[in-house]
This record gives sequence, structure tokens and C-alpha cells, in this order.
Amino acid sequence: MGAQDPFQAVKKVSSKAGEFTYYSLPALQDAGLGDIGTLPFSIRVLLEAVLRNVDGFVVSEDDVKKLAAWDAKNVAADELPFKPGRVVLQDFTGVPAVVDLAALRSAMVRMGGDPKKINPLVPCDLVVDHSVQVDAFAHGLALKQNVEREFERNQERYQFLKWGQSALDNFRVVPPATGIVHQVNLEYLAKGVLTKDGVAYPDSLVGTDSHTTMINGLGVVGWGVGGIEAEAVMLGQPIYMLTPEVVGFKLTGGLPEGATATDLVLTVTQMLRQHGVVGKFVEYYGPGLDSMTLADRATLANMSPEYGATMGFFPVDAETLNYMSRTGRTDEEVDLVEQYYRAQGMFRTSESPEPRFTSSLALDLSEVEPSMAGPKRPQDRIDLSAMKSQWRQDLSITFGKESPAGSSTVESWEAEGPISTEAEESVAVMEDPGADGVEVEYDGETFQLKHGDVVIAAITSCTNTSNPSVMIGAGLVAKKAHAKGLKRKPWVKSSLAPGSRVVTDYLEKSGLNEDLDALGFQTVGYGCTTCIGNSGPLPEPISKAINENDIVAAAVLSGNRNFEGRISPDIKANYLASPPLVVAYAIAGTTDIDLSTEPLGKDSAGNDVFLKDIWPTQQEIKDTIEASVTPEFYRDQYSKATEGPEEWQALSSPTGDLYEWNEASTYIQEPPFFVDMDADPPPISAIEGAKCLVMVGDSVTTDHISPAGAIKKDSPAGKYLMENGVDYHDFNSYGSRRGNDRVMTRGTFANIRLRNQLAPGTEGGFTSYPPGGETTTIYNASLEYKKQDTPLIVLAGKEYGTGSSRDWAAKGTYLLGVEAVIAESYERIHRSNLVGMGVLPLQFREGENRDFLGLDGTETFEIHLDDDLKPGQAVEVLARKSDGDEVRFTCQCRVDTPVEVQYYRNGGILHTVLRQLAKS
Repeated sequence: MGAQDPFQAVKKVSSKAGEFTYYSLPALQDAGLGDIGTLPFSIRVLLEAVLRNVDGFVVSEDDVKKLAAWDAKNVAADELPFKPGRVVLQDFTGVPAVVDLAALRSAMVRMGGDPKKINPLVPCDLVVDHSVQVDAFAHGLALKQNVEREFERNQERYQFLKWGQSALDNFRVVPPATGIVHQVNLEYLAKGVLTKDGVAYPDSLVGTDSHTTMINGLGVVGWGVGGIEAEAVMLGQPIYMLTPEVVGFKLTGGLPEGATATDLVLTVTQMLRQHGVVGKFVEYYGPGLDSMTLADRATLANMSPEYGATMGFFPVDAETLNYMSRTGRTDEEVDLVEQYYRAQGMFRTSESPEPRFTSSLALDLSEVEPSMAGPKRPQDRIDLSAMKSQWRQDLSITFGKESPAGSSTVESWEAEGPISTEAEESVAVMEDPGADGVEVEYDGETFQLKHGDVVIAAITSCTNTSNPSVMIGAGLVAKKAHAKGLKRKPWVKSSLAPGSRVVTDYLEKSGLNEDLDALGFQTVGYGCTTCIGNSGPLPEPISKAINENDIVAAAVLSGNRNFEGRISPDIKANYLASPPLVVAYAIAGTTDIDLSTEPLGKDSAGNDVFLKDIWPTQQEIKDTIEASVTPEFYRDQYSKATEGPEEWQALSSPTGDLYEWNEASTYIQEPPFFVDMDADPPPISAIEGAKCLVMVGDSVTTDHISPAGAIKKDSPAGKYLMENGVDYHDFNSYGSRRGNDRVMTRGTFANIRLRNQLAPGTEGGFTSYPPGGETTTIYNASLEYKKQDTPLIVLAGKEYGTGSSRDWAAKGTYLLGVEAVIAESYERIHRSNLVGMGVLPLQFREGENRDFLGLDGTETFEIHLDDDLKPGQAVEVLARKSDGDEVRFTCQCRVDTPVEVQYYRNGGILHTVLRQLAKS
């Protein structure tokens, strides 16, 4: 807390939980500092944080005054020091965070300091949820077998986390097989109001998963940051950010019959992407909030990274309190939230003044239609009724295949309308096996596998499994389908990965688990599975048929991400959909169908069954929720949240303040970031003689950059593992090996769908070395450049680094020897992460790019910097071609704040913190 109260804002609030001191925002308005009551609610939370933390050093009185005077239409580019109340980690990002803390402790000892100075100073929760894979599915032992396999693969990682839990203060682990980090956060970790030393203040956090924003649905400010930023917060550093613009999103009306929260979020994602909200807050308001459940709000907030916003915020109101009660919070906790937010003038009601927004847009919920999104991006929404024609367009235009009628043009499909089965058979393209179908034998059945066949149908991800309405909806679809004798198609790998064990409780109480099981949607695990690439291998005959015949297979998942190469290496077309639609597509077995007009299948009497015949009404869903979901389920499950399964409890772990690094480990290694680090940084200087390692186009995601998913046997990472005695079936995933920089550096820029334009005609982690020379892996080329002490750069297009935060997208870039990235624009988190690792982000001037400047990536670059670097300054770049011609251009330095200049000067955030702590 701050040590000062210059605005006489300290007041008292009484509640059932007791009396607390708080820092009053109305007191600022009384002091004439601005119209606090019409600030966006999200800005008010930030304002309270700076007011409470005024100390005259990190947070000044001017910080409070500037934010209190926030001008919606002319937001000043002021630097804001924000101190979140806590940190949330998931294990893919949490393991490397704990590795870095362990490495900082080792470095602190080498620098003659006390290793216990390296310790979380704010509460930190790590939820192990990203390591379970869908190996077993569609049978009663799937959950048990997947958990067993998870512990076989990840024993060393889990032992390391147990060391962290015992060695570090303020650090709690929620073990595997408990739930998804965001749902656990929403249902259990979040308190709404935090208290410390008798002071009450708004719950706030940062998390190492971009979907940390799901907690915004509960009125809690929080967003995803890179692991390196989160570690800095854990070590007492504020998040430095520019004062945000706030886009208001007005909601009116209510969802119509047949539409789900998933349809709503796909609609909103499309609208906000078109509006442009990257780097901004989105705040929802309007009468539509009065009828919107908190689970629906959380579903919308969760998708903030997909529409590009920092947050998607819902203010605290009566529904917030009701949700907290429904999920087992105590009366004392709920009352403290109500009394605190009312005292602050931050409790939303239908009479609350409409906040001032930088810009706004609106949606009548009654206009939302059943939707999907794909085949590669979550913002590419498709009306369900248009899915068949869109699939055929995707097949032809996106994937370069003929249409079922032999036409390669979208226009012909639109003119002809739906193509009959007879037409498909009569004019099928014989030279394309995927058009006619390839015969496959699997699990005692023989079938034809075609383009568009759904080979994965997954109810997965925090987006939907936090929401009883869509989970119950999926169960009711399964119930009605089961009653009519419908089954999933034999080529569909189906799975259900609930966000918490509470979901299992209410599905069992309603009896819907039996119907889901009957259609192959047995529970496979409690964690992020298909949405993050942990879909597990397809059955071998199906995988073989796809790859040998170049079949464009499809996945339909209730997730939030469908980027290239993410879901499965065998699947090119990935569509996001609601859980009920996932069940429907498992029955249909193909995306080449119009579910609004064509039958899913036939009942036991041979009659056609349409989607409308098995779709539940909103009243059916509501009645089932009221009869099946109780607060006792939440209280019971979360009373044992930190216990974990038997396998976790039986794990032994190292002890001591310092972690004993094992050179033979292929999971945990001391990273080289702080080895041989000087006590003081060298001055900032020019980057000279740099070569381009990677040149890419627009919308390259952190999935393309950061190692994720399966490790290929013939990749540099795969070869490293085999050289170290790891059998192929024990490779595990890149995500599980994030604690080993040797694996992760080899996997950086190795995504199977990466198209490096320096190696035209290739996909995957390839480049040319030297430029214009032989094709080799990006990792091997980087080794050759390192031998010559040649710095490297990346050239990129628009929206570089979209998607998940993935700190290894920055760490791996740094370890490959990349010193600068020059792009047309950046996603917020990745730009920040690059600075956090000491990599310079530069941005082409408006209207310029590498094509405009005539750059082809073979040039030698000089980037003119000196130790007087200023935030956002112009930086001159000289590109010298092999024939001696020179191209000079000016970029904007995207080191955006004075503090980021310090981070860059020191080589990164953690280097800065380590030097500060070593000298303190």
C-alpha cells in the first residue's frame, strides 16, 4: 500500500466481514479532481489502484490527478503505474516462470546477494491445466487413462512445481485434474474485494494466459501478460502502461431462441475486430446487462484477445453478487463486495449514469444468429445457415481443392444453390481422392473419408465450459439425439474436457452425462485440451488416410482459437462452435452440410432427424440448470482444490531455497538469460551488420512463432530429444517442455504452417542460409550466424504476434540471436514481451512496408541507436543490398514508455529487477 494520503481519501466501510479502511474515489470528486462518477468503471478501478499506492516514488500525486481527469475523446498518452493485487499462472507459462525465479535465485547468489529476495510479493496461484492430452476418448476409462498418461509424461515438471510451492512464499498450486485456470479463477480464486492490513480494495490481477480476461465478467480488472511481465509483478514491480482508451459496447434486448452465448461472442468478436480495439479497453453497458447471466458475461470477456482488446469489462452489479452466492462464496465475502462497491459509487444499476467512452458501438441481442467461425481465425464468423456454402468456398479458395460439383469458383456454388447428392456423385473430381472419399477401416467399421469430414469434435476450453447454459444445452442435444437413436460418425474423435469438476457434478445430477457418453463425449480430462493443441493423435488409419491423400479434414470445437497448425497437424480446417453444435457436427460427421435445412441423420425408424428436432428451448435449459446446479457443488469441490488426485499427492519433490539443476534433464534447465550477467548494463548502441532470419506476412501469430503442440521427430527439437535418450512416444508437447530452453529455442518459428518468405515454397521452420542460398532450418541458420557474431532481425507485416501471450515467442526470438523486429503493427502483448526480453520492436511508418521500400530480406541492416533512446522516437535504418544499393527508411521505436527504455537498456524486465534487488 502507499504510505501517503495526500487527497484525504481514506474512509471506513462496514460489512458482514468487518470494518475496513478504503481509499475513496468520491473523495477525489469532492476535491474537484474530475467527474469521477461518469468515468468508465474499468478506469475507476485503475484510479483506485494509483490512489491507494501513492508513495511519491513509484506512484505520484500527478498519476492520480492525470487519471482522474481522463478525457474520453482525447486520451492523453500518459504512463500509468498499475499494481495488480495478485497473479494467476497456468502450467505451460507457469513452469518457465518458476524456472526463471529459480534462475534468478541462482544468479542472485552468484552476484553475492540473498536468494530469498527473489520471492513473490503478491499472492500467486498456479493452476495445472494445460498438460492433459486426449490420448484416450469415447470410452469409460478415458479420464483415468489420460490422467495416468499425464503424470507419466510430466512427473519431473510436477515435482519442480511442488518444489516451488515449498520454496517460495505467496505461491499456491492448484494440482492437475482440478479444472481450467480461468474457470477456477472465476469460481474460486477471485474474491471481488481483496483485503490486506485492514485495507479493502478491488480484486485485480494479471495472468500468464491471454484469456485471463474471462475474470472481467465478474467485475475484476485483469488481463494476460507475458510470463516475464508477470514475474516482474510477482517481484513487486508495477505494470507500466499507457492510459487506455475505452470503447463502450452497448447491449440491448435478449438472445433469441436457438442462439447461445457462443453465437453472441462470435458476433461481438467480428464487430470489435472490424471496429478496431487493439490495445484498448472494451466496457459493456446498457439494459441488455440486466438479463445477461454472469456466465455469458464471462464468455464474452474471455474472447477479448480474439477481438484484440486488453480487456472486455463488465461492472459489478446485482448479478455479480448472485453469481458469487451461486458459486459458494460466503455471505461475508458477498456482502463485503456489495458494501465496498456501493461506497465507491462503482456498483452498476439501471439508474447508473452512462459512462463517457472514447467510442462506442451497439448490438441488439435479439439479432444474434447461430454462428460458427473459421477455418483459421476466430473473427471470421459464419452464419450457421451459410456454413455449407462457406465450407465449399474455403475448400476451393483457401485450400485449393475442387468443389464437390467439380467447380473451382465460389460464384458457381452461389448461383447453383445447394448441390444434390446425385450431382456430387455424377461429376466428382476423380483425380482428387478427398472428393470421392478414401476407404478407411477403423474400430471394426469401414467408411469413406472425404474433404470436410469432421475428424475432431471437441467440447473444450474455458470459453464455454464455464457456462452452464451451453454445457447443459449440449447435454440436452445429446439426450434428444440419443433418444432418436442417432450416433456420432465412426471417424469423429469426440471429447469433453470440463472447466471444473463442478460441471461433472451437475451433468451427473441431471443425468445428461449418460447421453453425452452414449454419443462418445465421455470426460477426457479437466483442463485445456483441443483448443491449445492437446487434442492427441488421431487414430492411425484416419491420420494415414488424411496425409497420404491430402484430405482437407475438419475440426469443430467449442474453443476460442483455431489458428493454423494449432488444433492438430493433420487438420487444416478448424471451426469454432457452441457445445451443442459440436455434438450436432459429431452426428453429421461433415462440414459439407446445411444444418438449418438438411437432416443430421435418421432415427431408429428410418425418419430424417433435423437439428431443430433435437435443439432444446431456453426454458428447458433454464429449468435443468435450476434443478441441477447448486452452491454446494462449488463449496465441496473447491474445499479440496489444492489436494489434487492420488498421483499428485504421491509425488516427491526437491527441497531448499535453491533448485538443484540437473544437466541430464530434458524438462527443466537453467536458462542462459542471467548467466555471466554484469552488475551494470552496457550503453544502448547501434545494431550493425544484421541479417534477416525470418520474413513473414500479415497476422503471424504467437502460435507461428512460439513452440506449441506436438514435437516432430525430424525437427531440431526432436533430434535433440532423441540425442538425449528420449523415445519418440515420450516427446510430450512443446508446451510441457517450456522449462527447457534447449528444446524451446529449437522449436521457435518451427510451426508447421509458418511460411518464411526467405524460403519460398516451404512450410515450417525453414529459411535460406545465407540469404538466397541453401534451405535449412531456422535454428541451424541461427547457429551459423552466431559463429560469425552476426545479429539478426525479423521482417513482418501487420498484426505481428497476434494470439496467445506466449512469452517463449519473445524468449525464443531472443535466444535465436534476433535483436530487432521490424513490422507494420504489433499485437499488444507480444510487443511488450519483445521489450521484456531486450528485443527492439520497430514499426514501419504509416503507408510503408518492406514491399513499398523494395526489401527482399537479403539485405544487411544497420539500425541507428544510441544511449539517449527516447520512447516512441524515430529510428533510422539502413538496408544495404548485395549489389551495393542502399535503402534508407525511418521507423518508429515501439519502446513505448520510459520504463520500457530501462528494460531495454538492461536487456529485459528480469535483468532490470535482478540488478535492482542485488544493489538494494
